[in-house]
Amino acid sequence: MSQTLIEKYVMPNYGRYDFWPERGLGTYVWDRDGRKYLDFAGGVAVCPVGHCHPEVVEAIQTQAATLIHISNWYCIRQQGELAEMLVEKVMGIPGKCFFSNSGAEANEGLIKLARRFGTTRPKADGSPRFEIITCTGSFHGRTFATMTATAQEKIHGGFGPLLPGFKYIPFNDVEALKAAVNENTVGILFEPVQGESGVNVATPEFLRAAAALRDQHDLLLLLDEVQCGLGRTGEPGGWRSIIPGDEILPDAISWAKSIGSGYALGSFWTRDRAIGPEPDAVRLCNLLGAGSHGTTYGGSPLACATAMATLKVILRDGLIARSKEMGERIVKEVASWNLPAITATRGFGFMLGFELNTHLIEAREDFKASGKLPSIWVTQLLMDAGLLVVPAGPKVIRWLAPMNTSDARQRRASAS
Repeated sequence: MSQTLIEKYVMPNYGRYDFWPERGLGTYVWDRDGRKYLDFAGGVAVCPVGHCHPEVVEAIQTQAATLIHISNWYCIRQQGELAEMLVEKVMGIPGKCFFSNSGAEANEGLIKLARRFGTTRPKADGSPRFEIITCTGSFHGRTFATMTATAQEKIHGGFGPLLPGFKYIPFNDVEALKAAVNENTVGILFEPVQGESGVNVATPEFLRAAAALRDQHDLLLLLDEVQCGLGRTGEPGGWRSIIPGDEILPDAISWAKSIGSGYALGSFWTRDRAIGPEPDAVRLCNLLGAGSHGTTYGGSPLACATAMATLKVILRDGLIARSKEMGERIVKEVASWNLPAITATRGFGFMLGFELNTHLIEAREDFKASGKLPSIWVTQLLMDAGLLVVPAGPKVIRWLAPMNTSDARQRRASAS
């Protein structure tokens, strides 16, 4: 009956597995038939403290019984408290936050910030700078601006004409990045760890080059940490897993996914950086002034209370350091197996990608009969064995497990 309802009333824009989850607790979910699964998909990096964490549940229940929503025309106390936590405990770099509903909206905010910056800091002839450099293999969202920023033809197909103002370069190609900068360039946007295309990590050289070009040409360094941020990679900021400390200072960072344990919330942080000569310079974190950007639902009391409860658990229980430790152990363990089906493991913490030996898989008759991509086919096999994972591109399997996953559950996943 449920299948019939979905087929009849729900748009077919998702390629869904025939899997019907009914409830979740911690790192486990149960389907409608009562079968138990170990969830290392984590809602695609959305459940950093597992399903229905008691402190998150309590925060939702308490806030829902007090005040669910109020207009952003008014001062929402929880926004200030959550922003303070993000700036002081996560970033450790002065700045300010905006709250939206999703990662795509957070990235839209980065794009608007860059366009406004290009108007404030125009070309020599006074015309605005507007072009943003992005990378192949990226994924920034499915709104028109973020879809255009995403340098993947499969995301663009059938939706042209795309928006102007984006230039694509190969990910991690320093020389291509340098060559792409021109008088119209206003920013460089990329994911420190690409998720959707196969857990591809930015090199230190690429990250340093982007920061140097920002300083040389008065650009913005924009980092999309929707999937890799907030501790998942073993550092509070995903870029710090590549270059620790404060050598690299981003100008703005987008977050979503892990921020709200599944409650719809996105955010972007903007650095407190002077635009123009001191002492009267406009600050970058104040550039989007009244009327320039907004949202109806973003940063509601309920959303912020949920996020604060989530981040409190992550920070208090040392889950960032634990993610780093567990990720390193997993990579070492998997390498020791010498599995013919896995050709490479990459990523940090609990953002890991296992690259599949497609030649081995494609030789199997049962795979040939499936008509599926290798990653989709292996994901189904693991689901049949009781382990939920996420495909990434045609040949990578992602682990995006809760950051509080126990050793015993990690061993069970490995056994699968």
